[in-house]
Amino acid sequence: MSTPDRTPLQIELADAIARSGSTRDHYDGLLQKALETTGKPLWDIERGKTKKPGPKTLRAIEKVLRYETDYLVDLVHPRDEVKPSEGLGRAPVQIADQPVVRSADAGETADIIRLDLSLPMGPGATVEDYVEHEPLRFDLAYIQSFTRTPMHRLRIAMGVGDSMFPTLVSNDLVWIDTTQNQLVHADRIYAASINGGAAIKRLRPIAGGARILVISDNKTIDSYEVDANEVVIWGRVIRFARDL
Repeated sequence: MSTPDRTPLQIELADAIARSGSTRDHYDGLLQKALETTGKPLWDIERGKTKKPGPKTLRAIEKVLRYETDYLVDLVHPRDEVKPSEGLGRAPVQIADQPVVRSADAGETADIIRLDLSLPMGPGATVEDYVEHEPLRFDLAYIQSFTRTPMHRLRIAMGVGDSMFPTLVSNDLVWIDTTQNQLVHADRIYAASINGGAAIKRLRPIAGGARILVISDNKTIDSYEVDANEVVIWGRVIRFARDL
């Protein structure tokens, strides 16, 4: 009998734990204290005993694994599936400016905002400060094949320059997940404002998180350090598209 495919939650947690340098048992011990339970929530998720943990458990996991609040809740309990009686404590999402419509073949589509990151906006600039181009329309099933992030939290931007070559090349379209706006996973590629300029770089916390190492995949470009307060992370780059 074949092994069932892992759920997005199982994949996400396995990746987070592997990169943390600690064991699942370590985090289950922290969760036992936080939730006042003798069970092992992460082990139950990993082996498929718990397929859809409740918001209380997910928020505890978010805390011990240093996720942004409600990132895992949104992953497991999409907001458009939540009933008022379920009490997740989250306001309804207003996405009237990005409606899901029907394509010519009757498939659902969604518009994703495209940003122009070519101009510096000054220290502390956020992703919302950048100029929005006309949204790009995609098949909804395609988007959901690689992310469970709500459509209104996704952005697309065009890469500029060769600093991330060969991983990314100039004019690649990168997908940015703005729910991942904390440096939780080291050495991933993030879209950020660094000293006021837009950048797409690998980021690694150093000096206990007080400083960040900014890494270019292009081996001819040296990495450099900045103070953590000089970096505003907008989101993690989760996918790219390239013309041939």
